[in-house]
Amino acid sequence: MTATELLRPTTPSPAPRPRRSARHWTEPSTWFAAPALVFFAAFVIAPIVVVVILSMMDWNGIVDPRFTAAENWSELAADSGMWHSVWVSLQVMVLSWVVQTPISILLGVYVAGQQRYRAVLGALFFLPLVLSSTGIGIVWRNLVDPEFGVLPALGLPGLNLLGDADLALITLIFVVSWQFIPFHTLLYQAGVRQIPAQLHEAAELDGAGPVQRFFRITLPQLRNTIVTSSTLMLVGSLTYFDLFYVLSEGGPGDATRILPVTMYITGFQQYELGYASALALLLVALGTALSLGLTKYSGFARMRSDQEGA
Repeated sequence: MTATELLRPTTPSPAPRPRRSARHWTEPSTWFAAPALVFFAAFVIAPIVVVVILSMMDWNGIVDPRFTAAENWSELAADSGMWHSVWVSLQVMVLSWVVQTPISILLGVYVAGQQRYRAVLGALFFLPLVLSSTGIGIVWRNLVDPEFGVLPALGLPGLNLLGDADLALITLIFVVSWQFIPFHTLLYQAGVRQIPAQLHEAAELDGAGPVQRFFRITLPQLRNTIVTSSTLMLVGSLTYFDLFYVLSEGGPGDATRILPVTMYITGFQQYELGYASALALLLVALGTALSLGLTKYSGFARMRSDQEGA
């Protein structure tokens, strides 16, 4: 070894860094998430596991359950009533989106204005959000009653809106839209207020009118909000139960029997809890597939800032 090498300071070799997985579990932020993970496991994962087990059982809630393997699932695939419920649920999903989306966008753009009277109207629009769905169903059932509802009170002939198979679904879509349009209006109001005012000012200087600014600036800038609102609306429409059950109980006949109502009737009126568990898993699968599909094909996971180009 030369003298130069002896005089050169030696640096100790760095200690081996711990593996990322080991460091991850010792970070404080991970432990902060522990309570949420415990609640998620207790109230989401565990119930799903129980439902999966029950879906392979024949159980009426009283006697001991009997293991039937895939018998419930084979019966489910051949059940025409179940497929009718899926078809009605798809109709509710599409009609809800078609009705709620344009009205929510227009109301959101309107109440996003800075005028005080628009703020007052906005507060009135949001009142259905604080009401119970069961209470809304009871009120609207009385309002559309063919003998004691609004129309007979005005001296007009009452229509049996909930007793006519052709009108019942339309009536329920109207009530659902009345309840949930305020929520989506709130989303669009927030989205409109995020649009830079300079874009509208520049377009106005170029001679663009209100309609042109709406279609050329407002709607393109709301694309992320539209995707978010549509995802919540379409997936949420698969979980409607209280309004449909209180208003029509799936009737007349099975005209409005969506999948959650069928699941409830099967499990808690016909006491076929194993088969109802299979229906519940089917509902979870449809909602998950729809949510993942919307996330993948709508660009939800690749959202960019609404203020690009400002």
